[in-house]
Amino acid sequence: MPTALIIGASRGIGHELALQYKAAGWRVIATARKAVDLTTLQAQDCEAIPLDVTNINDCGGLGWRLDDEKIDVAILNAGVYGPRTTGLQTPHDKQFDEVMHTNVLAAMRILPIVLPLVENAHGRLAVISSMMGSISERNGSHGWLYRASKAALNSVLKDVSLQTQKAICVALHPGWVKTEMGGVGAELPVADSAHGIRKTLAGLRADDNGQFFNYNGTSLNW
Repeated sequence: MPTALIIGASRGIGHELALQYKAAGWRVIATARKAVDLTTLQAQDCEAIPLDVTNINDCGGLGWRLDDEKIDVAILNAGVYGPRTTGLQTPHDKQFDEVMHTNVLAAMRILPIVLPLVENAHGRLAVISSMMGSISERNGSHGWLYRASKAALNSVLKDVSLQTQKAICVALHPGWVKTEMGGVGAELPVADSAHGIRKTLAGLRADDNGQFFNYNGTSLNW
């Protein structure tokens, strides 16, 4: 039975990914911060692990809990948007710290722990990024703190991909999804995004390591 690790599975895309992998017959390990979300995941037959990605002790504890696992697919989904700016409004220190700690520092703590477990299975490791993090493809500056954090996350993922010859590591744009972050006006149902992500990960080849993809499998420019 293949194993999927979904980091940040309390709601939205992460939760839907956990449910879809479980429905497909996978063993699913899923993380969440709140007790109520952990209880929900357990009721859905997932192995639920408490994890606050901004807490260094929680991140270290994840390695202890997953010691010697073989992870076929690991997806780092945890993230926050931050201030919804429309121009060049400078973020407050607390806003900057929250977004960068959640979207970037957490990845730099967690990915080195998870990568060897994915290598054990010659599997796939993905971060949920955003087209808003692409420098060459962007055509606006709204949410510029979020954009900066996703550009930095892409850089982190690229560095991780250079450290392995046993796993395939990619950044993924999930689409503009109808979640709490994406809003009701978004284009894509969460189930469709999760399905596309799963299909894209399943179809990756060795030479896709270190690349940036849309949820539907099309390549994106950094």
